[in-house]
Amino acid sequence: MPSRPSGNSVFSAAFVRTTGGWNGAEVDLGHVEIVDDIGDAVQEHLGLTGDELALLCVEVEDEWFAIVRYQGDLEPRTFLSDAHAGLSDDLGELFTELAGVALDKDTPELGVRPAGDFELLNDLGVSSEELIELSMEEGALPGDTLSVIAERLAFADELDRLR
Repeated sequence: MPSRPSGNSVFSAAFVRTTGGWNGAEVDLGHVEIVDDIGDAVQEHLGLTGDELALLCVEVEDEWFAIVRYQGDLEPRTFLSDAHAGLSDDLGELFTELAGVALDKDTPELGVRPAGDFELLNDLGVSSEELIELSMEEGALPGDTLSVIAERLAFADELDRLR
C-alpha cells in the first residue's frame, strides 16, 4: 500500500510530559498507511518507553487540526476539529477513523463539526466546552487554535521551537 500523502501542507509534532515540563519532536506522517502507524511514529520520534503521557498535534493548512492523546497501553484518544477532514484529505481520512467518525460522502457539508473525544484534555486544564469553543471560533486558523491550547497546557515554547 502506498503512503498516504496529503495534498495540503501538514505540520505535526508530538509532546511528552516529563517531570520538568514538556519535550517535543516534529513527527513525519508522510509514510503512515494505517491508524497504528500514527502511534508508532509518535513512539519513535519521542522515544517513549512506558506510561508517559504524549500528545500529537497535527494541523493541515487552514483546514483542520487533530490532537491525539497516547498514554501507556491505553487506547489513543482523538479530537478532530472538523469531522469532514476525511472527505478531502487522505491524512484526514486516517484521523477521522482514529476519532471514530463515520464519513458520509453523500451528505452535503454542514459546516465545521468537531468530533471525537471532547474530554481528552479535561485533566490537563482544557475542558470539553473550551476545546469545542476554540475549535469553532470564527476566523481562527488551526495553527492559532493549537497555539492557544499549547499555551494553556504549558508547551507553547516547545511548539514554537518546532514550527
